Amino acid sequence: MNTFKIKSHAKINLALNVTGKNTKLHKIETVISFIDLHDLIYLKQINKKNHKIFFKGKFSKNINEINTVTTLFKLLDNNNALNNKKFEIKIIKNIPQESGMGGGSMNAASLIRFFISKKIIKLNKNELINLTSKIGSDVILGVKLNNTILSSDGKIKRFDKSIKLHILVVKPDFGCSTRYIYSKVRKFTKAQFNSPAESIFKIKKLIDLNNDLEKIAFHKYPKLEKIKSFLLTMPNNIFVRMSGSGSSIVAYFYSKNDCVNAYKLFRREFNGNWCITSKTI
Repeated sequence: MNTFKIKSHAKINLALNVTGKNTKLHKIETVISFIDLHDLIYLKQINKKNHKIFFKGKFSKNINEINTVTTLFKLLDNNNALNNKKFEIKIIKNIPQESGMGGGSMNAASLIRFFISKKIIKLNKNELINLTSKIGSDVILGVKLNNTILSSDGKIKRFDKSIKLHILVVKPDFGCSTRYIYSKVRKFTKAQFNSPAESIFKIKKLIDLNNDLEKIAFHKYPKLEKIKSFLLTMPNNIFVRMSGSGSSIVAYFYSKNDCVNAYKLFRREFNGNWCITSKTI
């Protein structure tokens, strides 16, 4: 049986506003891009009664037995979408957990994208939305790797425009609980992206945007604010912003050299914290 290798790219929130709340979830609008940092998924069909799913790599510890990937396969099996085919899935985790980069959600999204591209499963738009929503609210964002705007009304618009930026991603030795961070939201921002336009991805526009969850995360974890303040002193940084509900802080640069220099300076000041240079794709 052939083994397929799938890159499951991390997503970053270039901006995020909390615009309200319905009965269960907060309503958000967000500007999304994807970066070269990725998990690796190895997949092959097997002659077994059950799927075999396991995780390896630096960030594979403490992943629940019930996770986005096991949930995906359970849903597909329940609908016989795989025609009784079984797979072995090995995932090398390079994206930190609880970092605001959607590692688990992007794993599920990458597998869905692969199955659709290989015509293993067929889903119309509504079926795709229904499937992804049962796994996680942000899974739908990763089924295509375009720069994306999620409006507060739940509509998604994708753009072919790329933003060619080098980035330094920093994650301290703790994660942020998405549930906790959102539970502390008390103020809402007026929706800005209900008429999404490609111009939002212009650097001048991105600089003026924010992540509403930063204040909450920084109050809970003062170290995050300290990291952001330090990264803002890096020569030639364009802007610095937390991704998602944290705990990763991302500094953006035009130049690879400036990004690498920031990496060296950060390591010197905050030795022991995970960090990596990457770039938008």
